[in-house]
Amino acid sequence: MHSDLWRFAEEFYRRPGVEAACLQLQAQGADVCLLLCALWCEVRKVPCTAQRIAALCNIAQPWQAQVVTPLRQLRQGWRSAAQDDPGLADLREQVKTLELEAERELLQRLALHSRDWPSADTPQPGGWLEQLAPATEHAALQVLRDAAARP
Repeated sequence: MHSDLWRFAEEFYRRPGVEAACLQLQAQGADVCLLLCALWCEVRKVPCTAQRIAALCNIAQPWQAQVVTPLRQLRQGWRSAAQDDPGLADLREQVKTLELEAERELLQRLALHSRDWPSADTPQPGGWLEQLAPATEHAALQVLRDAAARP
């Protein structure tokens, strides 16, 4: 188990099915950085509370709205044009790198706030993902739970 959220996220994202599940959840409006932090908390057996959910959302929502989402929209908006324009394709890759760095910064902010939350003595039932993901995406959430359960 990683004490570093970024390393946890990198390793977790490489597991089978996780990338597709995260992209599906993101397309439905979920904040993947929040979901990764939620899984990190679950793996660490940190109890989910309304106050903790609110604290993480208060960190993530402004950063997503002001930094990550504009970069993502710019990158996605250039997708078609970049196929025929090598200069734009290079700029699009630079924006993609900035978007990833913005997500990394968000994960660091979430980790800083939540890293000292104590774990419970007894395993806690789920709750983190259900609080932060669209209620309709049960299959994608199950993929994430299954991947988190693997060592």
